Amino acid sequence: MKRYFIEVAYKGSAYSGFQVQENSHTVQSEIDRALGILFRNPIVTTGSSRTDAGVNAQQNFLHFDTDLPLHPQFVYKINAILPPDVVLRQVYEVPETAHSRFDALGRSYEYTLYTHKDPFMQDRGYFFPYKMDADALHEAARVIMEYSDFTTFSKRNTQVRTFICKIEESRWSISPDRLVYNVTANRFLRGMVRGLVGTMLRVGRGKLTMEQFRQVIESKDCSNADFAVPGQGLFLMKVKYPEGLLQPFSK
Repeated sequence: MKRYFIEVAYKGSAYSGFQVQENSHTVQSEIDRALGILFRNPIVTTGSSRTDAGVNAQQNFLHFDTDLPLHPQFVYKINAILPPDVVLRQVYEVPETAHSRFDALGRSYEYTLYTHKDPFMQDRGYFFPYKMDADALHEAARVIMEYSDFTTFSKRNTQVRTFICKIEESRWSISPDRLVYNVTANRFLRGMVRGLVGTMLRVGRGKLTMEQFRQVIESKDCSNADFAVPGQGLFLMKVKYPEGLLQPFSK
């Protein structure tokens, strides 16, 4: 039995999320369907990250096991089966113990808001035409890096052993028509990025002082965070693995 990682990208607007769900249209179910058609056998994948409904990905990974040989035109064939809003970029043969989720060293996300009406951004960003204090946003992003316990920014009923995350990057890029938040960490909690963005926007609009923002973080109470920003503004940008793990497949 051989194990393979596949690298994918997708636009999430037509899906109920990434992970397979009963009676729901998901990205992973489309990928499993395409693999099953090509192999003529059911294939069950395991994903590295579970994005929510409407969330996009520039890069995500899954793994699967099979004894069957890979078609010489595997990437081409799978892309011919997949819908237009999902693409398989590469396939990697990995050790049989490698795991797309547990071997990931970190993930990077980007959240985009646009401040002027733009029909070409409606499924790739959040229309937010409000006056913002850029300095406050920048300071809030820096404050986040001082903390490691993000219980406040985890949605309820999350089955995790710890709420500790190591933030490696937290910054806003601001232009006249865009507000873009970039964050990288070793792990993320359910709803965490959207909670961070929504709560920082309250700081930027003057609805929370910086001291109140710190109190929200330290409260460890998710009812104090704002998760209301929509999924379409969020992109999973990169999943990081140990150097040398991902070797492109070749016959």
